Amino acid sequence: MKTFMREFKAFALRGNVVDMAVGILIGGAFSGIVTALTANFINPILNVVTGSATYGLADVAGFASAFLSAVLNFLLIALVLFCILKAVNKVTSLGKREQAPEAPREKTCPYCREKIAVEATRCPHCTSVLEEQPQEAVL
Repeated sequence: MKTFMREFKAFALRGNVVDMAVGILIGGAFSGIVTALTANFINPILNVVTGSATYGLADVAGFASAFLSAVLNFLLIALVLFCILKAVNKVTSLGKREQAPEAPREKTCPYCREKIAVEATRCPHCTSVLEEQPQEAVL
């Protein structure tokens, strides 16, 4: 059972699965905005232009409030998803250890500015003798 749970956790918290789930939820919420825009602004404008309907001030206010409700719904869903993802990222980063930085393998020759091995005592490019002072390290 422990192996099953560990494998499920690895699957569910993998980046692709989480990104796809967020995309589907945000897409659904954005679909609500598009539907509200069409139903509450575009269709009434087309109805007025074609003469099939007339609207009063109360109707226009109702259309605007329905559209603003859809926008607010989208923003709330996005906020909740953001908070959930921050928590998931925090939980997944708890078990990871930071790796120590790797020791530099190259340095720069002070005379010709070519990259050379850290252990070198003479530059292979300009044949200058290198002093034993700390040099600029390049990874």
